[in-house]
Amino acid sequence: VYVYVKVFTNSPFLVCMDLARSQEEIIDPKYFWVAPDGKHLEGQTYVNLTEIGNLMLMRFKESMSGSYTCTLSYKILETTTQEEREVFETYKFMVYAYREADHAYQVFVRFATKGCKLAANYWFFEKLKNILNSIVSDLKCQIIEPSYKCHSVKIPHQGLLHELFVTFRVNPFAPGWEEVCHQVSYDCEDATNMRVREARDRIEEFFNKHMYALKHKFQTLPVIHYVDNSFLVTRVDSCRPGFGKNDITHKDCAGCCVVCDPGTYSPNNEVTCQICTRPRVKQYGARSC
Repeated sequence: VYVYVKVFTNSPFLVCMDLARSQEEIIDPKYFWVAPDGKHLEGQTYVNLTEIGNLMLMRFKESMSGSYTCTLSYKILETTTQEEREVFETYKFMVYAYREADHAYQVFVRFATKGCKLAANYWFFEKLKNILNSIVSDLKCQIIEPSYKCHSVKIPHQGLLHELFVTFRVNPFAPGWEEVCHQVSYDCEDATNMRVREARDRIEEFFNKHMYALKHKFQTLPVIHYVDNSFLVTRVDSCRPGFGKNDITHKDCAGCCVVCDPGTYSPNNEVTCQICTRPRVKQYGARSC
């Protein structure tokens, strides 16, 4: 059984029996839980172990990932001979720590211009970057990797036009974002993703208002102006070091950043765990080989 636990939260209860056994009468049941390192879990401070053998792992960390094994023993009584025999059944749970992916948003937008060699194109682009950064700066978000190219575009029934193809990324890690994290008592990833989502919404609203103004407040269009319905946004996910995505291995947690398995590592904010060429890594969540 594969179980995924968000870091710093409690796991669901792991039940030391299958569904069929849970519907039957069990005589003198005993439960023996073993951690991935082979230690007996009874009495450990980071577990909640009930009298009926259910196990909860408290404040789960990536280092706690691995195979948890429970052995259930119980007695079967022969009613005719009154003999007893003890039966043992073993259940294994692969428990993985995971994080929510960190979100950023890639934005693509177009502006009509009078020509590709206009000096005004550059100054317009610089002004646009400043405006967009000012819109999201209080959220500790920033505009990164901004760029533009000018292209000639043949549009049906309009002839040949010139347009600026602008792209940039809305990133939630502007200077000061760590201090914002320290102010929240819950998982910082959730707060970070909420901030960058609001930043994305503000930028979309900015372009919507820009289009409204062009249609209703300008009698003559500016030399450089927004192209209606050209705003496109795509979410870009990244994982914290030691975590990665694998929708095949971890299809039950598709989209999650799951702790890297032993023998793999993730040194940066990419979305995949890399395989060590000389596997010496035996722990989960490695950031290097």
